[in-house]
Amino acid sequence: MSDKQDEGSPENVPATEAADSETAENEAAYWSANVKLLWTLMTIWFAVSFGAGIIFREFLDQFSVGGYPLGFWFAQQGSIYVFIILIIFYTIRMRQIERQYDLDD
Repeated sequence: MSDKQDEGSPENVPATEAADSETAENEAAYWSANVKLLWTLMTIWFAVSFGAGIIFREFLDQFSVGGYPLGFWFAQQGSIYVFIILIIFYTIRMRQIERQYDLDD
């Protein structure tokens, strides 16, 4: 019997379907975790860049960083630093999520 006939044999079909089902569940859970992480990080970035730099600028300006008002600092520098930190956090967390769902390279 050839290998092609063995692949289609009835005893191999349930194992393949179970593996496909498990992979599909892992992929769905992975994407759910990925989207949740993205929304969380984008919300933080929005709060820092728009909130601290624009909405709460007047309140934050009573404090200073390096001689500059804190609201101005967030609008010019702080939001960029936070964005870079979020990118680093995202890469670290995504590696963990990929390993958790056995989808890493």
